[in-house]
Amino acid sequence: MQSLPANIYSVASVREMDRRAIEDRGVPGYTLMQRAGLAALCAARKHYPDAKRWQVISGPGNNGGDGYVVARLAAQDGIVVSVLSLVDPESLTGDAAKAYADFAAEGGVVMPWSGELDAEAELLVDAILGSGLERELSGAYADAVAAINGHGADVHSMDIATGIHGDTGAVMGSAVRAGLTTTFVGLKPGLFLGSGPNFCGEITFSDLDIGDEVQSGTQPLFRRMDDAHLAALLPARPRGSHKGDFGHVLVIGGGPGMAGAARLCGEAALRAGAGRVSVATHPAHAALISAARPELMSHAISSGKEVAELIEKVDVIAFGPGLGLTDWARELYSLVSASQKPAVWDADALNLLAATPDSTSHRVITPHPGEAARLLGMSASDVQADRPAALRSLSSKFGGVTVLKGAGTLISSAAGVPYVCTAGNPGMAAPGMGDVLTGVIAALLAQGLSLQEAATGGVELHARAGDAAACGGERGMLASDLIAALPGIANP
Repeated sequence: MQSLPANIYSVASVREMDRRAIEDRGVPGYTLMQRAGLAALCAARKHYPDAKRWQVISGPGNNGGDGYVVARLAAQDGIVVSVLSLVDPESLTGDAAKAYADFAAEGGVVMPWSGELDAEAELLVDAILGSGLERELSGAYADAVAAINGHGADVHSMDIATGIHGDTGAVMGSAVRAGLTTTFVGLKPGLFLGSGPNFCGEITFSDLDIGDEVQSGTQPLFRRMDDAHLAALLPARPRGSHKGDFGHVLVIGGGPGMAGAARLCGEAALRAGAGRVSVATHPAHAALISAARPELMSHAISSGKEVAELIEKVDVIAFGPGLGLTDWARELYSLVSASQKPAVWDADALNLLAATPDSTSHRVITPHPGEAARLLGMSASDVQADRPAALRSLSSKFGGVTVLKGAGTLISSAAGVPYVCTAGNPGMAAPGMGDVLTGVIAALLAQGLSLQEAATGGVELHARAGDAAACGGERGMLASDLIAALPGIANP
Protein backbone atom coordinates (compact mmCIF):
# COMPACT_ATOMS: atom_id res chain seq x y z
CA MET A 1 0.00 0.00 0.00
CA GLN A 2 1.37 3.40 -1.02
CA SER A 3 0.78 6.93 0.14
CA LEU A 4 -1.31 8.88 -2.34
CA PRO A 5 0.56 9.96 -5.49
CA ALA A 6 0.51 13.49 -6.89
CA ASN A 7 -1.25 12.87 -10.20
CA ILE A 8 -4.99 12.31 -10.65
CA TYR A 9 -6.20 10.80 -13.94
CA SER A 10 -9.49 10.47 -15.77
CA VAL A 11 -11.24 7.12 -15.58
CA ALA A 12 -10.51 6.59 -19.29
CA SER A 13 -6.80 7.22 -18.71
CA VAL A 14 -6.68 4.73 -15.85
CA ARG A 15 -8.33 2.13 -18.07
CA GLU A 16 -5.69 2.81 -20.71
CA MET A 17 -2.94 2.29 -18.12
CA ASP A 18 -4.56 -0.99 -17.17
CA ARG A 19 -4.58 -2.01 -20.84
CA ARG A 20 -0.93 -1.08 -21.29
CA ALA A 21 0.09 -3.11 -18.26
CA ILE A 22 -1.68 -6.15 -19.67
CA GLU A 23 -0.88 -5.84 -23.38
CA ASP A 24 2.44 -3.98 -23.44
CA ARG A 25 4.09 -5.24 -20.25
CA GLY A 26 2.53 -8.68 -20.37
CA VAL A 27 1.05 -8.62 -16.86
CA PRO A 28 -1.98 -10.93 -16.85
CA GLY A 29 -5.22 -9.19 -15.99
CA TYR A 30 -5.95 -11.77 -13.31
CA THR A 31 -2.59 -11.03 -11.70
CA LEU A 32 -3.62 -7.36 -11.43
CA MET A 33 -6.96 -8.42 -9.95
CA GLN A 34 -5.25 -10.56 -7.32
CA ARG A 35 -2.92 -7.68 -6.43
CA ALA A 36 -5.94 -5.41 -6.08
CA GLY A 37 -7.66 -7.89 -3.78
CA LEU A 38 -4.55 -8.27 -1.64
CA ALA A 39 -4.12 -4.48 -1.38
CA ALA A 40 -7.74 -4.10 -0.32
CA LEU A 41 -7.43 -6.93 2.22
CA CYS A 42 -4.33 -5.34 3.78
CA ALA A 43 -6.03 -1.94 3.96
CA ALA A 44 -9.13 -3.39 5.61
CA ARG A 45 -7.11 -5.40 8.12
CA LYS A 46 -5.14 -2.30 9.07
CA HIS A 47 -8.14 0.01 9.41
CA TYR A 48 -10.62 -2.48 10.89
CA PRO A 49 -8.46 -4.93 12.87
CA ASP A 50 -11.29 -6.00 15.16
CA ALA A 51 -13.70 -6.93 12.35
CA LYS A 52 -13.84 -10.74 12.26
CA ARG A 53 -17.03 -11.21 10.22
CA TRP A 54 -17.15 -9.70 6.72
CA GLN A 55 -19.73 -9.65 3.98
CA VAL A 56 -18.76 -8.86 0.39
CA ILE A 57 -21.49 -7.45 -1.86
CA SER A 58 -20.42 -8.24 -5.40
CA GLY A 59 -21.58 -6.90 -8.73
CA PRO A 60 -20.75 -7.55 -12.38
CA GLY A 61 -17.44 -6.92 -14.07
CA ASN A 62 -13.98 -6.59 -12.62
CA ASN A 63 -15.11 -4.69 -9.51
CA GLY A 64 -17.12 -7.78 -8.59
CA GLY A 65 -14.09 -9.90 -9.43
CA ASP A 66 -11.99 -7.85 -7.01
CA GLY A 67 -14.59 -8.66 -4.38
CA TYR A 68 -14.24 -12.41 -4.90
CA VAL A 69 -10.47 -12.14 -4.52
CA VAL A 70 -10.92 -10.20 -1.27
CA ALA A 71 -13.39 -12.83 -0.02
CA ARG A 72 -11.04 -15.71 -0.84
CA LEU A 73 -8.01 -14.08 0.76
CA ALA A 74 -10.01 -13.01 3.81
CA ALA A 75 -11.22 -16.58 4.35
CA GLN A 76 -7.62 -17.82 4.09
CA ASP A 77 -6.75 -15.24 6.74
CA GLY A 78 -9.25 -16.71 9.20
CA ILE A 79 -12.06 -14.21 8.71
CA VAL A 80 -15.64 -15.41 8.58
CA VAL A 81 -16.69 -14.14 5.17
CA SER A 82 -19.83 -14.38 3.06
CA VAL A 83 -20.63 -13.09 -0.41
CA LEU A 84 -23.87 -11.69 -1.77
CA SER A 85 -24.03 -11.24 -5.55
CA LEU A 86 -26.28 -8.91 -7.50
CA VAL A 87 -25.76 -11.00 -10.64
CA ASP A 88 -25.60 -14.71 -11.34
CA PRO A 89 -21.89 -15.46 -10.82
CA GLU A 90 -22.08 -18.08 -13.58
CA SER A 91 -22.70 -15.19 -16.01
CA LEU A 92 -19.36 -13.56 -15.23
CA THR A 93 -16.66 -13.59 -17.90
CA GLY A 94 -12.92 -13.09 -18.12
CA ASP A 95 -10.92 -12.37 -14.99
CA ALA A 96 -14.02 -11.88 -12.87
CA ALA A 97 -15.19 -15.41 -13.76
CA LYS A 98 -11.81 -16.83 -12.76
CA ALA A 99 -11.92 -14.93 -9.45
CA TYR A 100 -15.33 -16.45 -8.72
CA ALA A 101 -14.18 -19.93 -9.72
CA ASP A 102 -11.14 -19.74 -7.44
CA PHE A 103 -13.30 -18.57 -4.54
CA ALA A 104 -15.80 -21.38 -5.11
CA ALA A 105 -13.01 -23.96 -5.48
CA GLU A 106 -11.85 -23.14 -1.95
CA GLY A 107 -15.31 -23.74 -0.53
CA GLY A 108 -16.65 -20.23 -0.85
CA VAL A 109 -20.42 -19.94 -1.09
CA VAL A 110 -22.16 -17.14 -2.98
CA MET A 111 -25.74 -16.22 -2.12
CA PRO A 112 -27.98 -14.23 -4.46
CA TRP A 113 -29.04 -10.76 -3.36
CA SER A 114 -32.42 -11.07 -1.66
CA GLY A 115 -32.71 -7.62 -0.13
CA GLU A 116 -31.04 -8.34 3.21
CA LEU A 117 -27.49 -8.21 4.52
CA ASP A 118 -25.86 -10.26 7.25
CA ALA A 119 -27.06 -8.49 10.39
CA GLU A 120 -23.98 -9.69 12.30
CA ALA A 121 -21.39 -8.55 9.74
CA GLU A 122 -18.77 -6.22 11.21
CA LEU A 123 -17.39 -5.07 7.83
CA LEU A 124 -19.19 -4.71 4.51
CA VAL A 125 -17.06 -4.77 1.35
CA ASP A 126 -18.61 -2.78 -1.49
CA ALA A 127 -17.53 -4.52 -4.72
CA ILE A 128 -20.68 -3.68 -6.66
CA LEU A 129 -19.65 -1.17 -9.33
CA GLY A 130 -16.36 0.56 -10.02
CA SER A 131 -15.44 3.95 -11.38
CA GLY A 132 -17.04 3.57 -14.81
CA LEU A 133 -20.63 4.27 -13.73
CA GLU A 134 -22.40 6.60 -16.19
CA ARG A 135 -26.09 6.32 -15.26
CA GLU A 136 -28.13 6.59 -12.09
CA LEU A 137 -28.50 3.54 -9.91
CA SER A 138 -31.85 1.82 -9.91
CA GLY A 139 -33.50 -1.47 -9.06
CA ALA A 140 -31.51 -4.00 -7.05
CA TYR A 141 -28.39 -1.83 -7.18
CA ALA A 142 -30.12 1.10 -5.52
CA ASP A 143 -31.71 -1.29 -3.01
CA ALA A 144 -28.31 -2.76 -2.13
CA VAL A 145 -26.80 0.69 -1.64
CA ALA A 146 -29.67 1.63 0.68
CA ALA A 147 -29.20 -1.59 2.66
CA ILE A 148 -25.45 -0.99 3.03
CA ASN A 149 -26.01 2.56 4.22
CA GLY A 150 -28.64 1.38 6.68
CA HIS A 151 -26.43 -1.31 8.19
CA GLY A 152 -24.40 -0.57 11.31
CA ALA A 153 -21.13 -2.10 10.07
CA ASP A 154 -18.10 -0.27 8.69
CA VAL A 155 -17.92 -0.11 4.90
CA HIS A 156 -14.90 -0.59 2.64
CA SER A 157 -15.35 0.26 -1.06
CA MET A 158 -13.28 -1.18 -3.87
CA ASP A 159 -11.82 1.47 -6.23
CA ILE A 160 -14.59 4.03 -5.59
CA ALA A 161 -17.80 4.04 -3.59
CA THR A 162 -20.61 2.56 -5.68
CA GLY A 163 -22.80 5.33 -7.06
CA ILE A 164 -20.08 8.00 -7.27
CA HIS A 165 -19.14 9.15 -10.77
CA GLY A 166 -15.45 8.44 -11.27
CA ASP A 167 -14.63 11.69 -13.06
CA THR A 168 -16.88 14.24 -11.35
CA GLY A 169 -17.68 12.91 -7.89
CA ALA A 170 -21.40 13.33 -8.58
CA VAL A 171 -23.88 11.04 -6.83
CA MET A 172 -25.60 8.94 -9.48
CA GLY A 173 -28.97 8.70 -7.79
CA SER A 174 -27.61 7.18 -4.58
CA ALA A 175 -24.20 6.09 -3.35
CA VAL A 176 -22.53 3.92 -0.73
CA ARG A 177 -21.18 5.81 2.26
CA ALA A 178 -17.80 4.17 2.83
CA GLY A 179 -15.40 4.80 5.67
CA LEU A 180 -12.52 3.52 3.56
CA THR A 181 -11.90 3.22 -0.18
CA THR A 182 -8.97 1.38 -1.73
CA THR A 183 -8.32 2.56 -5.26
CA PHE A 184 -6.01 1.10 -7.88
CA VAL A 185 -3.61 1.96 -10.74
CA GLY A 186 -4.31 5.72 -10.68
CA LEU A 187 -6.24 8.17 -8.55
CA LYS A 188 -9.62 9.17 -10.01
CA PRO A 189 -11.04 12.72 -9.78
CA GLY A 190 -14.33 11.51 -8.33
CA LEU A 191 -12.58 10.52 -5.12
CA PHE A 192 -11.82 14.19 -4.43
CA LEU A 193 -14.37 16.30 -6.34
CA GLY A 194 -18.06 16.96 -5.83
CA SER A 195 -19.66 14.64 -3.30
CA GLY A 196 -16.89 12.07 -3.59
CA PRO A 197 -15.11 12.96 -0.33
CA ASN A 198 -18.40 12.64 1.58
CA PHE A 199 -18.92 9.08 0.37
CA CYS A 200 -15.47 7.56 -0.20
CA GLY A 201 -14.04 8.17 3.27
CA GLU A 202 -10.33 7.66 3.76
CA ILE A 203 -8.45 6.81 0.56
CA THR A 204 -5.72 4.18 0.27
CA PHE A 205 -3.93 3.46 -2.99
CA SER A 206 -2.01 0.74 -4.78
CA ASP A 207 -0.54 1.06 -8.28
CA LEU A 208 -0.54 -2.77 -8.49
CA ASP A 209 3.15 -2.63 -9.46
CA ILE A 210 2.33 -1.75 -13.06
CA GLY A 211 5.56 0.26 -13.48
CA ASP A 212 6.19 3.95 -14.04
CA GLU A 213 6.48 3.52 -17.80
CA VAL A 214 2.81 2.61 -18.00
CA GLN A 215 1.88 6.06 -16.70
CA SER A 216 4.45 7.96 -18.74
CA GLY A 217 2.96 10.07 -21.48
CA THR A 218 -0.48 10.16 -19.87
CA GLN A 219 -1.63 13.66 -19.02
CA PRO A 220 -3.21 13.93 -15.55
CA LEU A 221 -6.43 15.90 -15.09
CA PHE A 222 -5.29 17.30 -11.74
CA ARG A 223 -2.29 17.29 -9.45
CA ARG A 224 -2.07 17.07 -5.69
CA MET A 225 0.64 18.73 -3.65
CA ASP A 226 2.46 15.92 -1.88
CA ASP A 227 4.83 16.06 1.08
CA ALA A 228 7.97 16.43 -1.04
CA HIS A 229 6.53 19.31 -3.06
CA LEU A 230 5.42 21.22 0.03
CA ALA A 231 8.76 20.66 1.74
CA ALA A 232 10.59 21.98 -1.33
CA LEU A 233 8.61 25.23 -1.14
CA LEU A 234 9.36 25.66 2.57
CA PRO A 235 13.09 24.96 3.07
CA ALA A 236 14.90 25.47 6.36
CA ARG A 237 16.04 29.05 6.87
CA PRO A 238 19.74 30.03 7.03
CA ARG A 239 20.93 30.81 10.55
CA GLY A 240 21.96 34.32 9.53
CA SER A 241 18.45 35.29 8.34
CA HIS A 242 16.67 38.45 9.46
CA LYS A 243 13.09 39.61 9.05
CA GLY A 244 13.92 41.68 5.98
CA ASP A 245 14.70 38.47 4.10
CA PHE A 246 11.13 37.24 4.26
CA GLY A 247 9.12 40.09 2.81
CA HIS A 248 6.67 42.72 3.94
CA VAL A 249 2.93 42.05 3.58
CA LEU A 250 0.34 44.83 3.65
CA VAL A 251 -3.18 43.74 4.62
CA ILE A 252 -5.78 46.22 3.37
CA GLY A 253 -9.21 45.72 4.91
CA GLY A 254 -11.07 45.89 8.17
CA GLY A 255 -13.82 48.34 7.32
CA PRO A 256 -16.26 49.58 9.96
CA GLY A 257 -17.21 46.74 12.29
CA MET A 258 -14.93 44.17 10.61
CA ALA A 259 -11.58 44.51 12.36
CA GLY A 260 -11.41 40.78 13.06
CA ALA A 261 -11.02 39.78 9.41
CA ALA A 262 -8.01 42.03 8.88
CA ARG A 263 -6.42 40.89 12.11
CA LEU A 264 -6.87 37.21 11.24
CA CYS A 265 -5.32 37.78 7.83
CA GLY A 266 -2.36 39.66 9.26
CA GLU A 267 -1.71 37.16 12.02
CA ALA A 268 -1.91 34.26 9.56
CA ALA A 269 0.70 35.98 7.38
CA LEU A 270 3.03 36.22 10.37
CA ARG A 271 2.46 32.59 11.36
CA ALA A 272 3.14 31.49 7.78
CA GLY A 273 6.52 33.19 7.86
CA ALA A 274 6.23 36.71 6.48
CA GLY A 275 9.04 38.91 7.81
CA ARG A 276 6.82 41.91 8.51
CA VAL A 277 3.09 42.53 8.30
CA SER A 278 1.33 45.89 8.22
CA VAL A 279 -2.43 46.35 8.39
CA ALA A 280 -4.12 49.30 6.71
CA THR A 281 -7.51 49.51 8.35
CA HIS A 282 -10.33 51.87 9.23
CA PRO A 283 -9.33 54.47 11.86
CA ALA A 284 -11.79 52.95 14.33
CA HIS A 285 -9.84 49.68 14.43
CA ALA A 286 -6.14 50.49 14.27
CA ALA A 287 -5.53 50.68 18.02
CA LEU A 288 -7.64 47.59 18.68
CA ILE A 289 -5.65 45.45 16.20
CA SER A 290 -2.30 46.58 17.62
CA ALA A 291 -3.43 45.89 21.18
CA ALA A 292 -4.68 42.40 20.30
CA ARG A 293 -1.61 41.45 18.28
CA PRO A 294 1.29 43.85 18.89
CA GLU A 295 3.47 42.13 16.27
CA LEU A 296 1.22 43.64 13.59
CA MET A 297 1.97 47.20 12.48
CA SER A 298 -1.49 48.73 12.32
CA HIS A 299 -2.22 51.94 10.40
CA ALA A 300 -5.37 54.04 10.68
CA ILE A 301 -6.37 54.89 7.11
CA SER A 302 -8.73 57.73 6.42
CA SER A 303 -7.60 58.66 2.90
CA GLY A 304 -6.33 56.97 -0.21
CA LYS A 305 -3.06 58.94 -0.06
CA GLU A 306 -2.11 57.18 3.18
CA VAL A 307 -2.58 53.75 1.57
CA ALA A 308 -0.63 54.77 -1.53
CA GLU A 309 2.35 55.61 0.65
CA LEU A 310 2.18 52.25 2.41
CA ILE A 311 1.89 50.32 -0.86
CA GLU A 312 5.18 51.79 -2.05
CA LYS A 313 6.99 50.33 0.99
CA VAL A 314 5.75 46.73 0.90
CA ASP A 315 6.32 43.63 -1.22
CA VAL A 316 2.86 42.03 -1.30
CA ILE A 317 -0.74 43.18 -0.80
CA ALA A 318 -3.46 41.09 0.85
CA PHE A 319 -6.65 42.86 -0.16
CA GLY A 320 -10.24 42.38 0.91
CA PRO A 321 -10.63 40.80 4.38
CA GLY A 322 -13.40 42.76 6.10
CA LEU A 323 -13.14 45.48 3.44
CA GLY A 324 -16.86 46.20 3.05
CA LEU A 325 -18.55 48.04 0.20
CA THR A 326 -18.50 51.60 1.54
CA ASP A 327 -17.06 54.68 -0.16
CA TRP A 328 -13.94 54.12 1.97
CA ALA A 329 -13.59 50.63 0.51
CA ARG A 330 -14.15 51.81 -3.05
CA GLU A 331 -11.43 54.43 -2.74
CA LEU A 332 -8.98 51.79 -1.55
CA TYR A 333 -10.10 49.51 -4.37
CA SER A 334 -9.16 52.12 -6.98
CA LEU A 335 -5.66 52.45 -5.53
CA VAL A 336 -4.96 48.74 -5.19
CA SER A 337 -6.29 48.06 -8.70
CA ALA A 338 -3.72 50.48 -10.09
CA SER A 339 -0.80 48.88 -8.23
CA GLN A 340 1.50 46.36 -9.90
CA LYS A 341 2.59 44.77 -6.62
CA PRO A 342 1.88 41.03 -6.25
CA ALA A 343 -1.45 40.71 -4.50
CA VAL A 344 -3.99 38.28 -3.08
CA TRP A 345 -7.63 39.35 -3.42
CA ASP A 346 -10.52 37.95 -1.39
CA ALA A 347 -13.96 38.76 0.04
CA ASP A 348 -15.31 42.22 -0.81
CA ALA A 349 -12.35 42.92 -3.08
CA LEU A 350 -13.83 40.19 -5.30
CA ASN A 351 -17.33 41.62 -5.05
CA LEU A 352 -16.00 44.97 -6.23
CA LEU A 353 -14.03 43.21 -8.97
CA ALA A 354 -17.24 41.55 -10.17
CA ALA A 355 -18.70 45.01 -10.81
CA THR A 356 -15.63 46.24 -12.72
CA PRO A 357 -13.84 43.18 -14.14
CA ASP A 358 -10.24 43.39 -15.25
CA SER A 359 -7.45 40.95 -16.03
CA THR A 360 -3.93 41.08 -14.62
CA SER A 361 -1.01 38.68 -14.28
CA HIS A 362 0.21 39.66 -10.79
CA ARG A 363 -2.85 38.70 -8.73
CA VAL A 364 -4.21 35.63 -6.95
CA ILE A 365 -7.99 35.63 -6.53
CA THR A 366 -9.55 33.31 -3.93
CA PRO A 367 -13.33 33.13 -4.45
CA HIS A 368 -15.68 30.75 -2.72
CA PRO A 369 -18.53 29.42 -4.91
CA GLY A 370 -20.82 32.39 -4.19
CA GLU A 371 -18.11 34.92 -5.05
CA ALA A 372 -17.17 32.90 -8.13
CA ALA A 373 -20.80 33.00 -9.23
CA ARG A 374 -20.86 36.80 -8.99
CA LEU A 375 -17.57 37.05 -10.87
CA LEU A 376 -18.89 34.86 -13.68
CA GLY A 377 -22.50 36.05 -13.74
CA MET A 378 -24.01 32.66 -12.94
CA SER A 379 -25.46 30.84 -9.94
CA ALA A 380 -23.43 29.18 -7.21
CA SER A 381 -25.10 25.87 -8.08
CA ASP A 382 -23.82 26.22 -11.65
CA VAL A 383 -20.31 26.79 -10.31
CA GLN A 384 -20.54 23.70 -8.11
CA ALA A 385 -22.00 21.59 -10.90
CA ASP A 386 -18.76 21.91 -12.90
CA ARG A 387 -16.00 23.36 -10.73
CA PRO A 388 -13.18 22.66 -13.21
CA ALA A 389 -15.04 24.61 -15.92
CA ALA A 390 -15.67 27.48 -13.49
CA LEU A 391 -11.96 27.51 -12.62
CA ARG A 392 -11.03 27.77 -16.29
CA SER A 393 -13.50 30.60 -16.85
CA LEU A 394 -12.25 32.56 -13.84
CA SER A 395 -8.63 32.16 -14.91
CA SER A 396 -9.38 33.23 -18.47
CA LYS A 397 -11.44 36.25 -17.43
CA PHE A 398 -9.30 37.61 -14.60
CA GLY A 399 -5.77 36.39 -15.30
CA GLY A 400 -3.15 35.54 -12.70
CA VAL A 401 -3.91 32.51 -10.53
CA THR A 402 -7.35 31.46 -9.36
CA VAL A 403 -8.08 29.56 -6.16
CA LEU A 404 -11.65 28.22 -6.25
CA LYS A 405 -12.33 27.41 -2.62
CA GLY A 406 -14.52 24.62 -1.29
CA ALA A 407 -14.25 20.90 -0.60
CA GLY A 408 -11.49 19.93 -3.00
CA THR A 409 -10.19 23.48 -3.54
CA LEU A 410 -8.96 23.92 -7.12
CA ILE A 411 -5.98 26.06 -8.16
CA SER A 412 -5.41 27.09 -11.76
CA SER A 413 -2.10 26.47 -13.46
CA ALA A 414 -0.51 28.10 -16.49
CA ALA A 415 0.81 24.63 -17.36
CA GLY A 416 -2.77 23.55 -18.01
CA VAL A 417 -3.09 20.92 -15.26
CA PRO A 418 -4.84 22.45 -12.25
CA TYR A 419 -4.11 21.47 -8.68
CA VAL A 420 -6.67 20.03 -6.29
CA CYS A 421 -6.28 20.10 -2.52
CA THR A 422 -7.20 16.80 -0.93
CA ALA A 423 -6.45 17.86 2.65
CA GLY A 424 -8.80 19.80 4.93
CA ASN A 425 -12.00 18.93 6.76
CA PRO A 426 -15.58 20.17 7.39
CA GLY A 427 -14.50 21.92 10.59
CA MET A 428 -12.96 24.57 8.34
CA ALA A 429 -16.43 25.72 7.30
CA ALA A 430 -16.20 28.51 9.87
CA PRO A 431 -15.92 32.32 9.91
CA GLY A 432 -12.52 33.77 9.12
CA MET A 433 -11.00 30.74 7.37
CA GLY A 434 -10.85 32.59 4.05
CA ASP A 435 -9.14 35.57 5.70
CA VAL A 436 -6.52 33.20 7.09
CA LEU A 437 -5.93 31.64 3.65
CA THR A 438 -5.41 35.08 2.13
CA GLY A 439 -2.76 35.83 4.74
CA VAL A 440 -1.00 32.50 4.21
CA ILE A 441 -0.78 32.91 0.43
CA ALA A 442 0.42 36.50 0.82
CA ALA A 443 3.12 35.35 3.26
CA LEU A 444 4.45 32.79 0.79
CA LEU A 445 4.51 35.41 -1.95
CA ALA A 446 6.48 37.70 0.36
CA GLN A 447 9.02 34.92 0.92
CA GLY A 448 9.81 34.78 -2.77
CA LEU A 449 7.51 32.11 -4.14
CA SER A 450 5.83 32.64 -7.51
CA LEU A 451 2.10 33.27 -7.73
CA GLN A 452 1.53 29.63 -8.67
CA GLU A 453 3.75 28.27 -5.90
CA ALA A 454 2.28 30.57 -3.28
CA ALA A 455 -1.28 29.68 -4.24
CA THR A 456 -0.79 25.91 -4.33
CA GLY A 457 1.51 25.86 -1.31
CA GLY A 458 -0.70 28.25 0.63
CA VAL A 459 -3.85 26.22 0.04
CA GLU A 460 -2.08 23.02 1.10
CA LEU A 461 -0.50 24.61 4.17
CA HIS A 462 -3.84 26.08 5.19
CA ALA A 463 -5.68 22.77 4.73
CA ARG A 464 -3.09 20.71 6.61
CA ALA A 465 -3.11 23.19 9.46
CA GLY A 466 -6.88 22.78 9.52
CA ASP A 467 -6.46 19.03 9.84
CA ALA A 468 -3.96 19.51 12.66
CA ALA A 469 -6.35 21.87 14.44
CA ALA A 470 -9.14 19.31 14.09
CA CYS A 471 -7.34 16.66 16.14
CA GLY A 472 -9.55 17.58 19.08
CA GLY A 473 -12.68 17.52 16.90
CA GLU A 474 -13.97 19.35 13.85
CA ARG A 475 -17.10 20.87 15.33
CA GLY A 476 -16.37 24.20 16.99
CA MET A 477 -13.00 24.82 15.33
CA LEU A 478 -12.05 28.50 15.08
CA ALA A 479 -9.95 30.24 12.47
CA SER A 480 -7.55 31.22 15.24
CA ASP A 481 -7.11 27.50 16.05
CA LEU A 482 -5.89 26.97 12.50
CA ILE A 483 -3.51 29.94 12.80
CA ALA A 484 -1.98 28.40 15.91
CA ALA A 485 -1.31 25.18 13.96
CA LEU A 486 0.41 26.90 11.02
CA PRO A 487 4.02 26.93 12.31
CA GLY A 488 3.97 23.19 12.89
CA ILE A 489 3.02 22.60 9.24
CA ALA A 490 5.11 25.41 7.76
CA ASN A 491 8.34 23.82 9.05
CA PRO A 492 8.30 20.37 7.42
